[in-house]
Amino acid sequence: MVTINTASGNVEIADDVIATIVGTSTTEVFGIVGMTSVNAVRDTTRQILRQENYSKGVVVNSDNKGTSIDVYVVVLYGIKISEVAKNIQERVRFNLENQLGLVDAKVNVFVQNVKVEGNN
Repeated sequence: MVTINTASGNVEIADDVIATIVGTSTTEVFGIVGMTSVNAVRDTTRQILRQENYSKGVVVNSDNKGTSIDVYVVVLYGIKISEVAKNIQERVRFNLENQLGLVDAKVNVFVQNVKVEGNN
C-alpha cells in the first residue's frame, strides 16, 4: 500500500491499483508481448498474464525512502531490449504521476523471456 500525503489528508492506494496501471502502461509499449509472473523463471512457466492478473507480474515496494516498482515482462524477439525497458520506465512513471500523483517512483524492468513471432 502506498500512502500519498496531500494538503487535505492522506490517500492510500492499494498495490493492485498500482499494478493495474503499471501493467496497462507496460503492455502498451511497442515490443512487449505481455506481462509474466514474478516466479516465471524459477517455475519454468512461460504464461503471459491477462489484465486481471497484472498484480502477479508487478511488485510494489514502498517505504520512507520512496516507492520502487518491479515489472516482469516478455519481449518480442528482434527488438532492442534496452530501448523497450527505457520506454516502459518512462511510460509507467508518466502514468503513475498523472493518474495517481505518485512522483519519483523507481521502475525496475525484468525481462523474463523473449518470444519469437509465430511461436507459442
